[in-house]
Amino acid sequence: MSADKTLTWSYTEEFPFEDEATSQARLRGIELGISPVSPATGAALRALAAAAGAKSVAEIGTGTGVSGLWLMAGMGADGVLTTIDVEAEFQREARRAFDAAGYSGHRTRIIQGRASDVMPRMAAGSYDMVVLDVDPQDAADLLPDALRMLRAGGSLIITHALWRDHVADPARRDAVTVAARELGKTLRDADGLLTSLLPVGDGLLVAVRRS
Repeated sequence: MSADKTLTWSYTEEFPFEDEATSQARLRGIELGISPVSPATGAALRALAAAAGAKSVAEIGTGTGVSGLWLMAGMGADGVLTTIDVEAEFQREARRAFDAAGYSGHRTRIIQGRASDVMPRMAAGSYDMVVLDVDPQDAADLLPDALRMLRAGGSLIITHALWRDHVADPARRDAVTVAARELGKTLRDADGLLTSLLPVGDGLLVAVRRS
C-alpha cells in the first residue's frame, strides 16, 4: 500500500465517531483476543442498515457486541438483531455492551451455538440483512443458508473480505486468502445478486438480493 493510500485508509478509519459503549466493547474484545470490526466498518454497517430500513438483522459472530451496536444504531427503533456465537463468554460481554448502550432486551435475540447448526433452522426469506462476521472459510460454508434467509432486496454482508490486505496480492495462496478471494468471485458472478467490495477495515463484501 502506497503512503498516500495508507494515509487515506487511516483517515477513513478515524473519521467515524465511536460512542463510549462501543469503545468499551471494542477494548473488551481485544482483551479477549478477538478482532472487532473497525470503526469505519461499523459505520458502513450502520449506514447500510439505515438505508435498508432494516428491522430484522441476523449476525453470525456476536463477539463482544461491537458490530451489533453499530447495526442497531442504524436499525429502526423496533428493529431486532438476532446474533449467533458459539462462545458464551463473548455473548455475556455483548449483553453487557447492549445494556450499557441502553438497548432493551427485546431488541436483541442472542443465540449460543454453532452457526452451522442454528442457521438451517432459521426462517427463509425473513431477514433484511445477514452479516457474516467470521473468517472467509466459515463464511463460504455458511453462504447457502445466509442467502436462503434473506428477503428479496435484502443484503448479505461479509466482513474480512480483504483478509489482512492479502486478497489483492495474487502471490498469496494460503487457504484463507484463497477462500476470501473465491467467495468474492462467487458472489460477484452469482445471478440475482448485486455485489460490491468496500475497502473499509479488513474489507466489506456487500451483496444485495434482487427483488
